[in-house]
Order: sequence, then structure tokens, then C-alpha cells
Amino acid sequence: MTAKTWFITGASKGFGRQWTQAALERGDRVAATSRTSDAFGDLVDAHGERLLPIQLDVTDRAAVDAAVRRAVDRFGRLDVVVNNAGYGLFGMVEEVGEEEARAQIEVNLLGPLWVTQAALPYLRAQGGGHIVQVSSVAGVFSLPGLGVYHASKFGLEGFTASLAKEVGDFGIKVTLVEPAGYATDWAGPSAVQAARLPAYDALRAGMQRPAGVRGEPDATRAAILTVVDADEPPLRIFFGKGPLDVIRAEYASRIEEWERWDAVSRAAFGA
Repeated sequence: MTAKTWFITGASKGFGRQWTQAALERGDRVAATSRTSDAFGDLVDAHGERLLPIQLDVTDRAAVDAAVRRAVDRFGRLDVVVNNAGYGLFGMVEEVGEEEARAQIEVNLLGPLWVTQAALPYLRAQGGGHIVQVSSVAGVFSLPGLGVYHASKFGLEGFTASLAKEVGDFGIKVTLVEPAGYATDWAGPSAVQAARLPAYDALRAGMQRPAGVRGEPDATRAAILTVVDADEPPLRIFFGKGPLDVIRAEYASRIEEWERWDAVSRAAFGA
């Protein structure tokens, strides 16, 4: 198999780090971005010129354009573009502040949009490529206490589904990876917690559950390689155990409710 060239955001930890290592260890080349400049010293030592570390804030659109251009100048092409940079914002909808909400959307939704837009001209010119958006099971169903995070991931799912229909004729593949719960720092050091309002304390107390078994991020290495190597990769794929059962129930409930209210829906259309 011909070596691939990857562009991965949020590559210093979590899935981004695991997938960067997986790609490098099989002989691929990676432009790995992080907000910090010294995140990849060990990987540079191990893999040399096949790794291009780039300091990048994905909310800076001009910097995104420059980073993608730098990767193409270095490696000549892009085969896999992975939008992994993101974080969790915890808080009831009423609790989330304006700056917290804007920052969440800037990173989780607009960041992937800027990277996607920057990469597309190169992918079109070379006649193909694969854009991988790291969404979440939280992009297809909602829980209390994560409303704005859900909004960012639902938005990512929405524009990515449209994108897939827009770029297929150019030979560009698109995949939404929707992980379940993994042992990353998504709910730990990387998370932002909104200031709590006492009005929601009772609801919050009822939401508390014992911590369950969480997936191991390194177990996703083989899975992501399988996805990007597939001749016909999926538009959507869950990573982890459990999401499919949850979503079957979620979508059955939605359909049941739409059907129950269908007479009102039709009447709202007029004659």
C-alpha cells in the first residue's frame, strides 16, 4: 500500500496522538498540529522528516490556511485530513456564558469548517482524498448538561453530511467518526465547566451515575486505519461499544413521536 499523508488537528493527545502514532508507525507521513509548539519532540526523534509538527489554533482561519499550505508544500499532497481538535463544555443551557458558548462553537464547529475549506482546493486538484471529522455519539443524541457541546457536534454532523454530497464527484471521501466514552481527558483537564445555578442542583444530582468502563484510545488505532484504507468508507461510524443500541432507541422514539403528531403536522401545511 502506498504511504499516505495525513493532516491531523489536536494531535498532541487523545485520539489525535494515537492516530498520529499509528500512521507514522506504518510508514505514513503526518502534519500534526497542536496549540503548543513542543508537543511532538519524541515523535520527531523517532520518525524524523515524516512528521511535520505545526503550532496551530484552529479558530484562527488565516493560520489554518497557512498550516494546510505548509503541509502541502512539505509533502506534496494530502490524503487524509482529520479534524480532531475539540473539547467538552459542561453546563445546563441556562448556565453557559456567552464567551464559553462562542469559544465552544469556534473550536468544535468553525475550526473543522476552516480546516475543511482550506484543504478542499488541494484535494480537488489532486483528484481525491479523505476528510475525517471527529464527532461524537453526542452528535446524534442529547443529554442534559451538555447542550452547547451537543450543538457544536450536531452542527459538525450537519455540514459534513452536506459536504459528502458536494464533493463525491471530485473523488473526495468523507467520514464522521462518532466515539462513545473513552479514557481521554475530554471530561478532565481539557473540559470547561460552566458556573452552576442552584436551580439545577436536583436535576444534576439525579444525573450522577457511577463511572463505567471507558474505551482505551489506543484501541482505535486499527479502526481508524481500516476506515481510511477502505475503498468505500462509511459516512458515519461509531467507535466503541453501546452507541448503536442507544441510537436505535433514540430514533425509534423520534419516529414514534413524529407519527403521533402527524395529523397536526399535515394540518399545518394548509389546503
